[in-house]
Amino acid sequence: MSTTTSPTPESEGHARPARLIQNEATTEIPVHLLFRDDPDPVSVPLRPAVVARRQGTGEQPRLRRPVQAASRPAPEVDPELFERPARVLPGSVGVLAGACGLAGCAVTSWWAGVLPPLALEALRLPSYAGAGLGPAQWAAYAGAGALGLFGFGGLARGRTGRAWVLGLFGRYRGTVRRTGLMWVNPLLLRRRVDVRLRHWRGEPLPAADASGVALRVVVLVVWRVRDTARATLGVDDHETYLRECVEAALARVAVEAPGSGRGSADMAGEALTRLVAAETAPVGVEVFSVQPLRVEYAPEVAAAMHRRRIAALDAQHRATVLTSVVDSVEDTVTRLTVRGLVELDDYERKALVKDLTVAFCSGRGETGQ
Repeated sequence: MSTTTSPTPESEGHARPARLIQNEATTEIPVHLLFRDDPDPVSVPLRPAVVARRQGTGEQPRLRRPVQAASRPAPEVDPELFERPARVLPGSVGVLAGACGLAGCAVTSWWAGVLPPLALEALRLPSYAGAGLGPAQWAAYAGAGALGLFGFGGLARGRTGRAWVLGLFGRYRGTVRRTGLMWVNPLLLRRRVDVRLRHWRGEPLPAADASGVALRVVVLVVWRVRDTARATLGVDDHETYLRECVEAALARVAVEAPGSGRGSADMAGEALTRLVAAETAPVGVEVFSVQPLRVEYAPEVAAAMHRRRIAALDAQHRATVLTSVVDSVEDTVTRLTVRGLVELDDYERKALVKDLTVAFCSGRGETGQ
């Protein structure tokens, strides 16, 4: 009779390393992992897990809180670029300088002897043979002509609701908001800016509702230029910039679908106004309101959404009719039994309810037709 010898631990050590724990899933944990000395423990950041609802336990899932998106930084403009008043003179100064220039040219022509006889009679000047056109006469012509050109060339008319942004060789020199006749240095470059309260009704712009359905929205924007220097020099075209900001805000704000009520339109308008005003304030444009005027479905989804809305209205109408019929049947049966007019068992009650339901439904259908 032969005996079977069990393997010794020494023989097992040559085949494979020793095991400390072996669980039901035959997962082995080596000894050196359990008793390893870590010099510095490493902290591992744990995020809240989303646990789904387990069937039959009634446990509600723990949902992760939505993380708020970081606000985008507002656009920055040169801090030294801001509106400041420009230096201008009254218009009478320009008229006086221009008149002096013309008078100087006339006197120089008389001095040179080139003034026509008719002009001499009109100006009541004595006849003079003249010294001819020499260097002195040409210098006098140049001085008087320059004075006249500067006097009349710098005259400008300021209007209510308009402003002039002045610049010299690419440098901002100030803004003129005065009205009436004034004199501005003719060497300055003038840019007219409308500072009145203005409104802009845009063309249909792309948008989406909370479910992502494509929409087309027509908005009304009420705005005005607050800082003429930044609106003119801080951006290429402030009107185009405003339109693009409105379009970008519509892409970020969910607009309710047509027929959702006036309250939802007011909420969308407030959100749009907030976003557009924050985007345009650094460039000197003040936005008062951005309100949706007309909201409609995009052409590619208009037919499908129209059918869907008709189906929803039909289902709502059917539910209303069914509720009314059930209430009427219940009220009729209750009154008959409570007042003792009839005594009904379960079978008769079911038959009466069935007959009354058919009758009321038929009456509702004929009334609806």
